[in-house]
Amino acid sequence: MINIKEDPKLSVLNHSCAHLMAQAVKRIYPHALFWVGPVIEEGFYYDIDVGDDVIKEEDLEKIEKEMKKISKDGKRIIRIELTKEEAYDIFKDDPYKIDLLDNMENGEVISAYKQGEFIDLCRGPHVDTVKEIKFFKLLKVSGAYFKGDSSNKMMQRIYGVCFSTQEDLDEHLHMLEEAKKRDHRKLGRELGLFMLTEYGPGFPFWLPKGMALRRALEEFWYKEHLKEGYQLIQTPQMLNKELWITSGHWNNYRENMYTSEIDKYEFAIKPMNCPGGILVYKSALHSYKDLPIKIGELGLVHRHEASGALNGLFRVRSFTQDDAHIFCREDQIEDEVAKLIKLYGKIYSVFGLSYTIELSTRPDSNYIGTVEEWDKAEKALANACEKNGVDYKVNPGDGAFYGPKLDFKLRDSLGRIWQCGTIQLDRNLPERFDIHYIDSNGEKVRPAMLHRALFGSLERFVGILIEHYAGAFPTWLAPVQVNLLPVKNDVHLDYVNEIEELLKQEEIRVSVDKREEKIGYRLRESQINKIPYTIVIGDKEVANKTVTYRLYSSKDQVTVPLDEFVSLIKQDIENK
Repeated sequence: MINIKEDPKLSVLNHSCAHLMAQAVKRIYPHALFWVGPVIEEGFYYDIDVGDDVIKEEDLEKIEKEMKKISKDGKRIIRIELTKEEAYDIFKDDPYKIDLLDNMENGEVISAYKQGEFIDLCRGPHVDTVKEIKFFKLLKVSGAYFKGDSSNKMMQRIYGVCFSTQEDLDEHLHMLEEAKKRDHRKLGRELGLFMLTEYGPGFPFWLPKGMALRRALEEFWYKEHLKEGYQLIQTPQMLNKELWITSGHWNNYRENMYTSEIDKYEFAIKPMNCPGGILVYKSALHSYKDLPIKIGELGLVHRHEASGALNGLFRVRSFTQDDAHIFCREDQIEDEVAKLIKLYGKIYSVFGLSYTIELSTRPDSNYIGTVEEWDKAEKALANACEKNGVDYKVNPGDGAFYGPKLDFKLRDSLGRIWQCGTIQLDRNLPERFDIHYIDSNGEKVRPAMLHRALFGSLERFVGILIEHYAGAFPTWLAPVQVNLLPVKNDVHLDYVNEIEELLKQEEIRVSVDKREEKIGYRLRESQINKIPYTIVIGDKEVANKTVTYRLYSSKDQVTVPLDEFVSLIKQDIENK
């Protein structure tokens, strides 16, 4: 799915379409006033104040018709530069534009764009004429507070999207429909994976099937990291306020942290695993010969997110970060990052997720360290990408204040982009916590520290996988891998129980559907639940000690000896 904001032509087209929509709204609701209408990844939106009127979903078609009428008129879109006095005069009856003007810097160029009778403050650019805006769709309408502040007035926000051709628009709308079907909140509920409750907004409950999926993912993570020489740890959920002051979180992240008092001391539930990982490193002396030291943790963290930002597993208040911290010598940075990139590529390929890398470099201001140190660090990250034959895009000035980073953008089966993995070089926390190793001369030296998360958040990654696979997980991840259906319980259930016991001994996740329902109904239910293997046991299977299985989304039935089936599914799981 295309990112409209990152495509220069589509970005201009969508912003122009936002103005076209605003003009149409103004014709239908003459009293309408407008806040802002930016381009976003999915298209555009405009925040609108229509007074006591309410724009409903069914009104969007009426607005679209007016937009098409305006487009056919073919008016030019004209850029006008204004003095602040002229702008105040034109928009004197519009409090939203007055607010914009009040917040502009003195001497800032003020521009507006006009098409026909409609004019609005805007930096642009736009297409030349409204005639170029032909293939659009208004998608939905929702509420949005002015400036995103709940103490301000609620406005109406209309979302839309625009393309250069009807074919591109149709394809995009098809993908949006497909994305709706794959919504992880919907599938998570239908497949019994997780639940959310008003008793804990933003705190997901893992249900038995979701827990089976999660454990399979965790076990995979543990095995792969042990192969790579990581030492696995677990750090406490709550730590003293003094630790968070040292790390800098107390001053910079306090409003997002949950706190409590223990023995008259203030404690905070950890919002990040890093300080705990540093304390583990600091608990022993280290020689240059010991480095790199790789410490991994699946650590549960808590962050206070705004209630309006919560979104299924994608945005929660408690989540598990698959963190690791690598402490190494300066001369090891490039090799260690190269190993990480290789590991990330290996892991992502298992899920069929392609990726691109962005290298975020030194901010223009408020960074620590010298320019020379930054240049050297950025070069090391770039060289690591090149060692792996991986292209990267430079994201100038977007590094953290403490160091440059590599961000991994994953592309799922619908072509959507997800920010997941990250590798960050940190010179701040080693300094704050005064950590060191002993070099070959017996001197104390500050190690380099790499923060890295591969999934990012286990919860969010599961949400991505639910949508990526549309709930039809590969066998190794599936909560239930085999569903056994006896045709008649009184005749076939004993053999089914025998198969179930054998599969459990082989650590295969199995269920038995022995409800007194017709076999066709139970088969359909098994398909609806997206179980990889459904086995039907009847007279022939009992007599011959065979199984007849059907793969998810297939109508073909295959009969094989029981031991052959066990070998087959074990191989399927092993090969992921």
